[in-house]
Formats: sequence, structure tokens, C-alpha cells
Amino acid sequence: MRRFDGKALVIATHNQGKLEEIADLLSPYGVTLSSNADHGLPEPEETETTFAGNARIKAHAAAKATGLPALADDSGIAIDGLGGAPGVYTADWAETPAGRDFNMAMERSWRALEDADAPFPRTAKFCCTLVLAWPDGHDEVFPGEMPGQIVWPMRGDQGHGYDPIFQPDGYDVTFGEMDRWEKNKISHRADAFRKLIAGCFA
Repeated sequence: MRRFDGKALVIATHNQGKLEEIADLLSPYGVTLSSNADHGLPEPEETETTFAGNARIKAHAAAKATGLPALADDSGIAIDGLGGAPGVYTADWAETPAGRDFNMAMERSWRALEDADAPFPRTAKFCCTLVLAWPDGHDEVFPGEMPGQIVWPMRGDQGHGYDPIFQPDGYDVTFGEMDRWEKNKISHRADAFRKLIAGCFA
């Protein structure tokens, strides 16, 4: 396992919310963070069929372009009653000509569960894979997940994506009803980050 001993790290995202969450998680380690947007980097095409594969594409593209270590994540929701879909295609399910519409994606997912007569509880898990890549081509990979179930109707207006229909195990509220920073402590990304910190920072 390679240790991170640099002072600067590129977060391979254009998503400001994700950047803020990662900055909060890395704040104890004195690392200066920048994003793809800060370096004028385009979003690389995600052509892999796994979370790790797509995170690798993003991390290595940013590391190669900037000459700095880069951290990327790929995440999504895997619904058991849909054979693990939408999985790596979570964002694709929300695409419309006018941009992403996650309300539409959540409705599509629930309809598909109903059409499949999926049993209750309708279990699912949020998945996140982090890849820390160096300019020399080395990388370290850290998968995380948060199990739970799909509920209906949507509940809460916090978070993003599928949060309003995902109730994590051990809780009676959805991610959409949780305070963002509380969710940040228990989420699939937090699980992956604990492994990243233990492996490369602690």
C-alpha cells in the first residue's frame, strides 16, 4: 500500500458538493485540494462497467494532466430486485435532453420494482469506489458501501440523486431526510474514505 506523502491533491470531479464532502473528510490531514474545474480539465468518458474501472479512468486522467496525485470516485445505487441495476449507470438513468432528472430516475426504478413484483423489503446498497492515482501510473483502490432498502414515496429534500428513496439499514429516515453532514459520516463514501485514510494517510 503506497502512502500519500504529498501536500497537494486533485479531486477528479466538477461536482462542487462532492468536493465539499471530500474536503471535510480530508480536513485533518493538511492537504491542499483542487478540482478538475480548477485545472480546466474535461470530464473523461467513463467506458468501464465497474465502479473501480470508471474511478480509475477519472483519477489517472487527472493525475496525468496535472502531474499531481488525484483522487476520483465512482458511485451509484445497486437495487437487488433489479439485478443490481442501475449500478454504474445510475446517473445515466437520470439523463434527459434538458439535464439530469433524478425524480424521473427514482420513479423509473420504483415502477421497475413494481413491474417485477419484487418482494419487500426492497433491498439495495449505495456503492462508492475511490481510486487514488499517482502521475507514475500507480493507484490504490478502496470500495465502500451502505446497505439499505428502497422506500416509496420519496421522502426528504436533502442530499442528491436517489437519496429520497434510500433508507439505510438501522435508520427510520431516508438519506433525503438526513442532515447532509450526518449522512456524510455513515455513507458509502464515508466507508470508502475510512479505508483510504487507514491505507494511505493514517
